[in-house]
Amino acid sequence: MTENYIQPKTGDAVNCDRHNPFETLVKRLDLMIRARYSLLYIVGAEEEPVEAVIAQVALEVTPARRVLFWDIVRGWEDNGSGKGSVMAALDRIGKTAVEEYTIFVLRDLHPILKYPYTEKNVPVVRELRNLTRELKRSKKTIILTSHALELPEELQEEVTVIDFPLPNFQEIDRLISHVVAKPEQLQVTGLAREQLVKACQGLSRARIGRVLAKALAAKQQINESDIDGVLEEKQQAIRQTGILEFCNSQESLKNVGGLENLKQWVKMRQDAFTDEARSYGIPNPKGVLLVGIQGTGKSLSAKTIASEWRLPLLRLDTGRLFGGLVADSASRVRQMIELVEAIAPCVLWIDEIDKAFGNIISGGDGDSGTSRRVFGSLITWMQEKTSPVFIVATANNVRILPAQLLRKGRFDEIFFLNLPSEKERQDIFQVHLQRLRPTRLREFDLGVLAKRAENFSGAEIEQVVIDGLYRAFGTFVNGQRRDLTTEDILRSIEETVPLATIARSQIEDLKRWAAETGAKTASNYT
Repeated sequence: MTENYIQPKTGDAVNCDRHNPFETLVKRLDLMIRARYSLLYIVGAEEEPVEAVIAQVALEVTPARRVLFWDIVRGWEDNGSGKGSVMAALDRIGKTAVEEYTIFVLRDLHPILKYPYTEKNVPVVRELRNLTRELKRSKKTIILTSHALELPEELQEEVTVIDFPLPNFQEIDRLISHVVAKPEQLQVTGLAREQLVKACQGLSRARIGRVLAKALAAKQQINESDIDGVLEEKQQAIRQTGILEFCNSQESLKNVGGLENLKQWVKMRQDAFTDEARSYGIPNPKGVLLVGIQGTGKSLSAKTIASEWRLPLLRLDTGRLFGGLVADSASRVRQMIELVEAIAPCVLWIDEIDKAFGNIISGGDGDSGTSRRVFGSLITWMQEKTSPVFIVATANNVRILPAQLLRKGRFDEIFFLNLPSEKERQDIFQVHLQRLRPTRLREFDLGVLAKRAENFSGAEIEQVVIDGLYRAFGTFVNGQRRDLTTEDILRSIEETVPLATIARSQIEDLKRWAAETGAKTASNYT
């Protein structure tokens, strides 16, 4: 047992109180064992907490069960038999007396259960099916434990899968107190302690223990300054998933030109994830779908929502959700959901969702149904989730998205982001010039710039301002570089061909779609 994990004790950590993170799991395991579920599969990132809970449940079940652990390297822990052989381990289970109350825990069997099958794992799957049928008439239970879910089709009807959660707010709060040897070493109280606990959400118990132990080793105490260290650890943990990215966003609504309807919608919901909102009866917002051509501000809006609501922003790389095998993708979806729900409240940004799931309609995914399975898991979670995870999905080509994604209940609202109007173009020029030349803003003719940049997207407006900067930077007057002028930007506008010129038919099609579906326009200008 490592020093980073608090071992649950009888009558202590797993007692059934409303703050206990193990309560539901303990009750569920207890019921299944008493109901003679013969094959269970617990998926969890940490092995020791899982096994501690199994041991606790074995004591609480009446009559109490004996628990035996096995792994491929050391065999059965009580006598070392079954070392190096899964079949030998299963043979012992089959030969144990029917009347013995025993829980057999098999660690890390997922590589054996993984497709494609070989001469080694086909017998294992077959014997598991045999044992599952036989154990229903006995007092024995098999529990598979692993960090990953690998479940062949042959076992899907036989096994019950249980997810072992990452620590919740209450458990993290207790864990922080247990890490310090002396109360005076914990120099965080009130709001600072709450921020530290929230920073730890989404981390495993071992990671929390390590990062706090590091702080203690460095300065013999834990204080508010350690919150940044915890956030760095969280970013590393998220990067290691390979499917989520932790985004640091400092954007605000002031940095968004135009899109007044969308901005007003965001402002109205800025306190939606507070306890006060829950008490008032307001449900957690589910999310928005932002539709428009490239450069109209969809990604900027996603970042702004997270920053405005002061919530962490996680970007989902949908391309990495798809593994070479269906089981790999299913495991990644489960991992993603577990992590974002542990970090919640948060914003989950699914960028260009049409590229990931647009081919499902035509059936041209060409990946043996992996895309459809991942999509099915994702939209089911989107519909049924109760955790405060706000989804911001963006799409360029909404026509190819499956109808299931667009129906009511998946998102709170669908916004159409059109090319900016003249007034919005003026606002966008003002945003960028205010940031670059705040003291000279009045020297620029924003009205002329907005008129000349007709059909330019927000991203293209930003680019012509940058191009104008380069033009001014490369021009010398009396031996010195001159500053940016309206003329520099106008010349950049003249040399730029906006995407709207090329994608005119796509824009018109999006406008028709918005009119047909009743999607809200993000702008209140025409």
